[in-house]
Formats: sequence, structure tokens, C-alpha cells
Amino acid sequence: MSGDTSAYPAIVLGGSGYVAGEFLRLIDAHPRLALGGVVSTSQAGEPVAKTFAHLAPAYPDELFVSADAVTDRLGSAPHWLVLSGAPHGASAQLIEKLLGAAGAAGVAMTVVDASADFRFADANAWAKVYGHEHATPHLLPEFTCAVPEHLASIDTPHAAHPGCFATTMLLGLVPLAALGLATEFHVSAITGSTGAGRTPRETTHHPVRQNNLFAYQALKHRHDPEVRALVRAATGRDVDLKFVPHSGPFARGIHATIFARALERVTQDQVVEALTEFYRGSTFVKVQTEPPRVKDIATTNYSALHALVDGDTIVVCSVLDNLLKGAAGGSIQWANRLLGLPESLGLTAPAPGWF
Repeated sequence: MSGDTSAYPAIVLGGSGYVAGEFLRLIDAHPRLALGGVVSTSQAGEPVAKTFAHLAPAYPDELFVSADAVTDRLGSAPHWLVLSGAPHGASAQLIEKLLGAAGAAGVAMTVVDASADFRFADANAWAKVYGHEHATPHLLPEFTCAVPEHLASIDTPHAAHPGCFATTMLLGLVPLAALGLATEFHVSAITGSTGAGRTPRETTHHPVRQNNLFAYQALKHRHDPEVRALVRAATGRDVDLKFVPHSGPFARGIHATIFARALERVTQDQVVEALTEFYRGSTFVKVQTEPPRVKDIATTNYSALHALVDGDTIVVCSVLDNLLKGAAGGSIQWANRLLGLPESLGLTAPAPGWF
């Protein structure tokens, strides 16, 4: 890839959703990606700018297309990127279709899935969480799921990004587990309304959400088994996790407070140094001396950690943007790595600060 400045055409799946909208925004700003098509079953033929008015300057004439229509374009470039923001359960079948079409056209294809369809390595584990059989179990060995900072390399051609709550928790849990500091965790986390997706529902309706805060799926959220499986994959250690998610009265961002029982006595300075060393060289994970604030992180691919210790209790605050570091931005990190590009390419814009 040295010296090559050509752009990879990127196909976005689940094109009318919030994560897809962020994929489109990131592709427009990325020096080595170009939009190759936006797939939306419900909006095929409609202007992208009609759904995403804020993206009209970038895509004034782009139309949503069907999956069949986008496969007709594959012969126009030798290597394609697929970024999936399609719904859980639908993403795997769309990816299977595109991979088959790429094989038939004799072109290379790299896939990064932001849905839940490739987050479990085992089809039975996936079915237990989602309540039905996996649509493409034969493709599971072709995907690795992890937070990019937690695996130096992968040996699969494609990647899956953990969920937004999962990513927020994993940023704190994985180093503590990997370093043998703790294996028992309790997490309380608050997410913005964009985490519930574009389709309105009772708990995301503005009169319910504004000036409100409430827990949901306490101790039974689907990210619980996902997080435990990904901690094991990243560290080789089993952890115990109790997770209570909350809906917050803001649009984007997640703030998680992680409580851990220290396996041996440690000081706050020791934990801060351990986290700092673990993420040394990571562009998008910063260990701060002060508690992180959502507004300083939201709309960026950056994340922030802050640690406290009192006796045998370790507390880590973890903050990120659910749509970027927790979905589209983290997925572009994987895409950059799989394509042999610098991992931070196209992702380093800071937060606006006032929004």
C-alpha cells in the first residue's frame, strides 16, 4: 500500500439509520475512502439528503439504492469496503450477499460490521442472546470482534465492533482484568437517545425522554454476555459483571461508572499508571486526572477514563460518543487497520464544545 493514494469505495448498509449517517459523514472527511453506495431497503430511490439534511452539502445528488443495485457496481473497482449499520439480524444476510457478489465479480471486499451479528464467535451463544438462529453461522470464523485498542492484530479478513455500551465498559474492564487487578465488576451507565436508533418508540419520545432519567433492562441487558465474552477473548480471564443501563436526557454520548473489587491492595496512583501504560500510544483513549464530561467527548472518536481508589474499591469513569467511538468511528478504526492505513486516519477531529 506504500505510496498508494487511491480511494477505496465504501458501501454503507442500513443507510437511513443514525450509525449509517455517521458513516457517511466520516467517509466524506476521509482522505482514502469514497462513497460507493448507500443501501437502504426502505428508502431505495430517495435522496440521501432527504433523510440526512445536514449531509446535503456532501451528498447533494446521492440516492439510496437496493442491495441488488449496489452489487452491479462491484466491477468498477478492485477492492471494496463494506460498513454495516444495518439492524441486528438483517446485517449478516446483506453481508453474505455482498461477499458472494464480490467473489463472483472477482474483486476484494473488506467488511466491518457495527451490528451485533458478528459479535459472538459461537452461533449458539448468539442465538441464546437474540432468541433465534444466526442467519450465517458459516461466516462467523471470518470475523473478529473487539475494541481496536485491545488487539494488536487479528487473523480474520473482516471485523465487528462491539456495541456502544459494551465499548464503554470494555475500555475500563479489559485493562483491569488483563493486569489482574479485578475480576468482579458492577457498572451503571447512562446513554443518549441516539443509542435507541432512529425509529421512535415510547422511551425515546421527546416528552418522555427530556428532563428524565430511568433504568431499563437492569441486570439482563444483552451487552452483559457480550462484554464478558469479549473480556475473555481479549485477556483470557473470566469476569463477573452486573450491569444497569440508564436512558439519559441528551442525544449522544455514554457515561459509565465502573465499580470493581480489587484483588489486592492498590493505590490510586498505581491504577492510574496501569491504565495509562495500558493505553500508551492509543490515539483515542485518554486517561484523565479529572472526571470526564460527555460534552468534551460527544461528536468525536475520542474516549476518556478516570480512576479512583478507596480501600479495596476501584472506580473507573468511562465516557465516549455512542455513535462514533461506540459504533461508526470505532468501525472506521477497524477499516483503516484492515486496509493497511493509519488507524486514526479521518477520525481525529475534536469536539465542537458548544452544541
